Amino acid sequence: MKKKLPILEKVTVSGVAAEGKAIVKYGEQVVFVPFAVPGDVVDIQLTGRKKTYAEGRVIRFHAYSSQRATPFCEHYGICGGCQWQILPYSEQLRCKQQQVVDQLTRIGKVELPEISPILGSEKTRRYRNKLEFTFSDSRWLTEEEIRSGRQPAEHNALGFHIPGRFDKVLDIRTCRLQDEISDRIRNEVRTFALAQGLTFFNLRNRGGLLRNLIIRTATTGEVMLILVCYEDDESGRTALLNHLADRFPEITSLLHVLNPKANDTITDLEVHVFKGKDFITEQMEDLRFKIGPKSFFQTNSGQAYRLYAAVRDFAGLTGTEHVYDLYTGTGTIANFLARRAGRVTGIEYVPEAIEDAKVNAAFNSIANVHFLAGDMKDLLTADFIETHGRPDVLITDPPRAGMHGDVIQTILLAAPRRIVYVSCNPATQARDLHLLDADYRIVKVQPVDMFPHTHHVENIVLLERKIAPAPVARAIQVPHIAAKEQ
Repeated sequence: MKKKLPILEKVTVSGVAAEGKAIVKYGEQVVFVPFAVPGDVVDIQLTGRKKTYAEGRVIRFHAYSSQRATPFCEHYGICGGCQWQILPYSEQLRCKQQQVVDQLTRIGKVELPEISPILGSEKTRRYRNKLEFTFSDSRWLTEEEIRSGRQPAEHNALGFHIPGRFDKVLDIRTCRLQDEISDRIRNEVRTFALAQGLTFFNLRNRGGLLRNLIIRTATTGEVMLILVCYEDDESGRTALLNHLADRFPEITSLLHVLNPKANDTITDLEVHVFKGKDFITEQMEDLRFKIGPKSFFQTNSGQAYRLYAAVRDFAGLTGTEHVYDLYTGTGTIANFLARRAGRVTGIEYVPEAIEDAKVNAAFNSIANVHFLAGDMKDLLTADFIETHGRPDVLITDPPRAGMHGDVIQTILLAAPRRIVYVSCNPATQARDLHLLDADYRIVKVQPVDMFPHTHHVENIVLLERKIAPAPVARAIQVPHIAAKEQ
């Protein structure tokens, strides 16, 4: 029989960890716990033990920290999102700033300038422009419902997956991350579906009409709704879509998808227009960006603009430079910089994203951008530089895993005067900065908060070349740093 782990009594939470959990120091051991803040005095039930740390959960609060804030969401602590609601926003920003400093110092081991204060989000609620909800015929029961012993009146749910439980969904009535129209639409979908007897998805046995609901909003006021169905019940689907079209004239793009696959992704599926356009439009300065049902766009529109403006400032463009934009995605940064550059070359792995980038360039009459699709480590080579020309400025915004060693090697060979490195994971960014340190010095660092009430932080670093271009490429081994997807 497995030995039960002990309870730690009346211990004081001392700090905040990089993954959003709190830290308790117990003797020589560090214990990570969720849903606590520095200064809380708690009892902890240990749930796991490793050689260098342990994990646990709070089972009792003896005293609450003076730093603690009251959660603003009724679903806090259940749905798994927004873990830092219990931290005042000013303290969230301080922790994120310190996270950047610690990781650049500890992992990067490079000389750093004074790091600029983090750019906090002007909106800390209703800031997301996209949310995806799941239908389920087996909703998650709260502890209060279980303790009551009463049989729930309704088993269907439309909301978010419970962390660690793929088959359980928490029914969400209010989510304060997206514009309130998202709540109104989602609640009306649930009400109509239940009244009409439309079937909700069974995540274990695979069955039911309604599978997912995706809502996208834009600062222009446009709204996209994508209804994802598992079963091809045209009458039920049409009835729901007609009802939504009549009830919500704000929906400018009403779409539907049939997804009978094992996974929820729709990137490889055909999207059908029921009413309106097949896109919505986002605007930044005088630029417009078409956002389709499969397009990537930063989910905090206001902070995306501040991020791109900071990148443009760091790039220091005068109108003549050749800019490389690596991991260009749908070309938002490339198109945003193009009018201040001589020409921009954007590279991205996903062909569909490149097509979006080209559409947005044409949409804004931008002619000095060129987009190419391919695996970065295979496409960005010495031959590529010879063909397309050396960059004066290089922008790189890689995924959380950071850049492949071959990409870093080619960047060193290309020897741009300036590199602007945008990252959603300061740990892998720090690793890459260490590899660039021989040829480049860091002159500016700007953290940006894209996701209030979470531990995630974006970081921008400006590097300037400090030696002459290397005549040959050098082999570089990149150590692995685990990175969880945001």
